[in-house]
Amino acid sequence: MAIMIIRTIIVYFSLLITMRLLGKRQLGEMELSEFILAALIADLASLPLQDLGIPMINGLVPIMVLFCCELLIAGLSMKNVRLRSFFSGKPSLLIVRGKICQDEMHRNRFTPDELMQELRNQGILDISSVEFAVLETDGKLNVVPFAAKCPATAEQLGLNVSDEGYPFIVINNGRVLQANLKHLGRDMNWLQKQLKQQGLSSPSQVFLMTADSAGRIYLAEREDKV
Repeated sequence: MAIMIIRTIIVYFSLLITMRLLGKRQLGEMELSEFILAALIADLASLPLQDLGIPMINGLVPIMVLFCCELLIAGLSMKNVRLRSFFSGKPSLLIVRGKICQDEMHRNRFTPDELMQELRNQGILDISSVEFAVLETDGKLNVVPFAAKCPATAEQLGLNVSDEGYPFIVINNGRVLQANLKHLGRDMNWLQKQLKQQGLSSPSQVFLMTADSAGRIYLAEREDKV
């Protein structure tokens, strides 16, 4: 049992490090090569866990080889447009100025039902209101409505709108995030003053506190005050 636990921990952290090194883009959007990599790694990682007679190295080495291949392909694809098109494909226009490109639909095996579902997911019910619909290489459909169908912005309406700023988490479950304080140009003295105004004496009494550059603060006290 102890051997199984140790092997599982080793495989887990090996996969964790491998996927982390691939970058955040791969975690959110999978190209064809990345999908193949994920499928193979999942199968290889399970072998030394299912059979204790298989040496750990037999499972880890193929994973590292696949990881190196993916890094090589990613590096070459960044430098060469043709290789990038070969490995990742090209975006396809499924709708152009309100007209469905049926040839592209057939080539990508994209059915009308799937097209309508994707449009509904983005709040679009009228195909004629779509100027372009692009099927990206990761399978995501990006829709660009005609300008007349787009929501009006404050700039177009001639309104002066102040920048709300980005809310940074300052205190997370009693722990002060010094890096976020620095982003805001604040220090512990400022934080203590804000807590005092809320009738609190310590960050440990706060469950969540956020602040932005405009001076807006949100604070939620911990229910189990210490």
